[in-house]
Amino acid sequence: MLRIHFTSQDLTRTTLAEEPDPMWEVLLSLHQLQGRDGAGQYGYWRERTRRQFPRHAERLLHLTPPRGYSPDFLTPPPAGGSFDDAVEQVLSTAPRRINQELEMVRRPGSSWTRDLAVGRRDALNGLGQSLQIYHRHAIAPYWDSIRASVRSDLHQQVSRLTTSGVDDLLSNLHPAVRWERPVLKIMGFAERDLHLEGRGLRLQPSVFCWRTPTKLRDPQLSPVLVYPVREAPGMLHLTSVESRTEPLAALLGTTRASALAAISDVCTTTELARRCDISLAGASRQAGILREAGLITTRRAGQAVLHDLTPLGKALLDGSDLPIHNL
Repeated sequence: MLRIHFTSQDLTRTTLAEEPDPMWEVLLSLHQLQGRDGAGQYGYWRERTRRQFPRHAERLLHLTPPRGYSPDFLTPPPAGGSFDDAVEQVLSTAPRRINQELEMVRRPGSSWTRDLAVGRRDALNGLGQSLQIYHRHAIAPYWDSIRASVRSDLHQQVSRLTTSGVDDLLSNLHPAVRWERPVLKIMGFAERDLHLEGRGLRLQPSVFCWRTPTKLRDPQLSPVLVYPVREAPGMLHLTSVESRTEPLAALLGTTRASALAAISDVCTTTELARRCDISLAGASRQAGILREAGLITTRRAGQAVLHDLTPLGKALLDGSDLPIHNL
């Protein structure tokens, strides 16, 4: 059992996350991808993600065994920025900490994880690329339903907090959680005590958290308790390409907007043609136009030619703020 000890100051500093944390969803989804539990919740997502799992993200599996420890540095505290900003936080982790945390992962290492442990820049860049590619493939297409589930949970918790107070909130957070003031007791953990010591606790609802809450291993890090949202099975719904690209269709045309969305998951020209249901020549033409507009890049990888989004293309597709450079 995990026992989290609160002071009166901790209770005033305990917060409810208003949005899903993309880094926690990435980490916990990688756990779910390798398991079989929660077929009602994750079955469709798991089947689709396994079938189309991007080769460039496979290295992440070396860091995220379905049972046991995964490195804390993969889930930094949210800084209010974009997913790209969160990835930069991961990559800015001190090399010594990366090395220490990788030593605790109970999964056979690889040459890449060994390079990562000693702080090689190309290995770190590879980690960033893998996180970006996996997020675009396995998380971003479902983000609308992930966010809706977390916001629904937040609404319930805020209602409980405002009508009955913090004691009722903590008492009803999850079936595995018991609140016996001033200690929050959580089943499913080894015997351990965590003293907040005035730091407060961030309560983070998560779609991919399964059965019991989870937390960071290192007690010196900013305290967070990640817990499963209360949602009916089958909550993950794929945002259709049509709805995702509808605002762009008037600007780029339906086919070109669909091509841009398809390239958000790195692909070859042949794959682009299949995803957009157009000819190979048509796919090549669309890729050429998008490349000339600075929205995608094209590179050769062995015998294959791979297309990927540029930061401008990603910002346009996601509707996020474009980078501004001083003249």
